[in-house]
Amino acid sequence: MVYHDVTRPLKEGIAVYPGDIVPSFRQEDRGRYLLSDLRLSTHSGTHIDAPSHYIRGAMTIDMIPIENLVGECTVVSVPGKESVIGTCDLRPGTERVLFRTWYSGEDTFRDDYPGLSRQCAATLAGLGIRCVGIDSPSIEPYDGDGTVHRTLLGHGITVIEFLDLSAVEPGKYWMVALPLRLEGLDGSPCRVFLGDTR
Repeated sequence: MVYHDVTRPLKEGIAVYPGDIVPSFRQEDRGRYLLSDLRLSTHSGTHIDAPSHYIRGAMTIDMIPIENLVGECTVVSVPGKESVIGTCDLRPGTERVLFRTWYSGEDTFRDDYPGLSRQCAATLAGLGIRCVGIDSPSIEPYDGDGTVHRTLLGHGITVIEFLDLSAVEPGKYWMVALPLRLEGLDGSPCRVFLGDTR
């Protein structure tokens, strides 16, 4: 099996959503070893949103079922440079889907990034999807009011944002997406691999 690491490197200078913490790192040489301090948010870099990110009292990142994060997934290529993904043409039985857009090649924040429409989110919820991911900074367009997040997260759908799918072709893969086990928190940076058996 060939593995693709679709995680953006978490480093100083990485694009962040406006108002979010800009990641910073400080490494100290203690003589016999190195030790680093990190300053970042739960939504820095490639990350997973827990339902509690938008729904108070809902499931936190350490409670997300592993079945949502490991298993077969479908990478869907979205043509064009629209900022709203209006349709979600998926087959019943699809459990995990990642949207590959023009944003995979971007390394700075742009407010015209692509996100799902309310209708697309509702369609995914109706299909029984376990996990949905995208290569842009948010699953929801910049001018969204949170409806897309609440629709997906409210139906138990795990959301992965800010992937790098630029080197991945559309099709079926085996996905492993692992957040840190941050007790009681609303999200976590994560590492995401896609295994290609073709």
